[in-house]
Amino acid sequence: MDQKQPDVRPEELVVAIDSWPTSLSAPAVMSFKADFPKPKVTSCCFELPPQDSRPIQRSAMKQLGTNGRVSGRSCKPSVPRKRIKPPPDAIRLEDRLYYLLQPPIEHLFRTDSLHFPFQPFDYQYDGIAFLYPRHAGVLADEMGLGKTMQAITAIRLLLRKGESRSVLLVCPKPLVTNWQREFRVWAPEISVTAISGDPARRRWLWRHPGAMVKLANYELLLRDEEIVTSPPTHFDLVVLDEAQRVKNSSSHTHRVVANIDRTRTWALTGTPIENSADDLVGIFDILVPGHLSRGMPVADLREGVRDYVLRRTKDAVLKDLPPKLYRDTEIELLPPQWHSYTLAEKEGVLRLADMGEEVTIQHVFELVLRLKQICNFDPATEASAKLEQLQADLEEVAASRQKAIVFSQWVRTLEHLDHHLQHFGTLQYHGKVPTRKRDAVINQFRDDPTRHVLLMSYGAGAVGLNLQFATYVFLFDRWWNPAVEDQAINRAHRIGAAGPVTVTRMTTQGTIEQRIHDVLEEKRELMRLVLADGKPAAASLLSQDDIFGLFELKVPKRRRSA
Repeated sequence: MDQKQPDVRPEELVVAIDSWPTSLSAPAVMSFKADFPKPKVTSCCFELPPQDSRPIQRSAMKQLGTNGRVSGRSCKPSVPRKRIKPPPDAIRLEDRLYYLLQPPIEHLFRTDSLHFPFQPFDYQYDGIAFLYPRHAGVLADEMGLGKTMQAITAIRLLLRKGESRSVLLVCPKPLVTNWQREFRVWAPEISVTAISGDPARRRWLWRHPGAMVKLANYELLLRDEEIVTSPPTHFDLVVLDEAQRVKNSSSHTHRVVANIDRTRTWALTGTPIENSADDLVGIFDILVPGHLSRGMPVADLREGVRDYVLRRTKDAVLKDLPPKLYRDTEIELLPPQWHSYTLAEKEGVLRLADMGEEVTIQHVFELVLRLKQICNFDPATEASAKLEQLQADLEEVAASRQKAIVFSQWVRTLEHLDHHLQHFGTLQYHGKVPTRKRDAVINQFRDDPTRHVLLMSYGAGAVGLNLQFATYVFLFDRWWNPAVEDQAINRAHRIGAAGPVTVTRMTTQGTIEQRIHDVLEEKRELMRLVLADGKPAAASLLSQDDIFGLFELKVPKRRRSA
């Protein structure tokens, strides 16, 4: 993907890390109990850089988002002083002094041995300072705030200061090339090896000591479990990108990651809570085993993660980011749709009631999915009130030469839409599109002025895409998980967005979709309660009663007692 170059010479912004002179040795002190290995303390006194060190030039700088996209935000005239605070696991006095006596993090980037291509935002300095000293931490910034850049820079600090020599970065398979590209931008001096190839080649790459950073996808990690979990394999740092992949403590992926011999563990995720607070507990089972437990009250959970999780939203930290405009469109089903819908709901509810004690949540979900599909297209006539509304909206998008992304959870729905919307220059991006062709689809959508609409599944659009050139987002149907919806929206609303992003959430009146909307709002409230300071509100975890309550059903007594 071509990058827009900033109007500044590369040599104008130079940032670096030096080995600071030492003048005192840390005294020997009595150690209490420490849960994690600590960095070796070589000094407790640091000198400031020479006065004639070149200052950071920032007047002409522009900010780089992930994937090399550049926004038009000018940097502030001065850089704040960000102090690195000791992490909660630093118990010994000498370990706390190691961090307390460090100069501000900006001073660690002030000599001529390393280059930053672009000036970070102030909050990104905070994120780097948060990760760098921690043996266990979760960077949970909202999508689009540059978690990749912050993690790479923190890794760079550890490697340059000699506190880490081997790093394993695990990510979803589609993001491997994205991480390689970002390392080339933000840390070109770091050798990165992507684990790939046949078993013999992968074994050699795992054992190869030359690469400072090894990059592997989650699926490959499972295939190479014996290698990565057996001696002498050890990593000073393991970074889990899209860490919600390990939220399920009973999954094979979780068990493999937990068994990797490592000193530090960082998790990167914009969705630490996807469905319930237990998702966050599952991630912590790897980071700090036993620190959290399932079923904890929300207030206790919030207190427990306070020192380990850093969460920022775009609205809070990017005051210059164009606004995100929500447009909730309530649509009446067409007569054929309404007939099919009411018939399916009545038959489905009667069937669930007749099942008595044998009914399960899965049975309820099956009915929900069937009704949602009818809300999209009538199975008998293919009539669709949503399609009619979408066509009218896209006429305006195309007339103004803008671009729109349309999300659905079903590939079949996207294929139906493609058939009816081809005059808008539609492109499809979902699980059926081969991985090797996906970059070409994105490039064509961005560069071809006749391509106005990208039809995308929630799953394929969940990670690793920057689509800030699209100014409209349509949620053709709603997903159960509000975090997944937010991820979809943030593909367009992120650093580098040229203007406001209009989000249209399509809901059919008097249907299951309206009830799902209420469920989504409850889940958003749960995320706010756990990850932000605030007093608990009425909303809490979704229970079995909530799910069965969608159809005014009672949870069977046998399942309630279980």
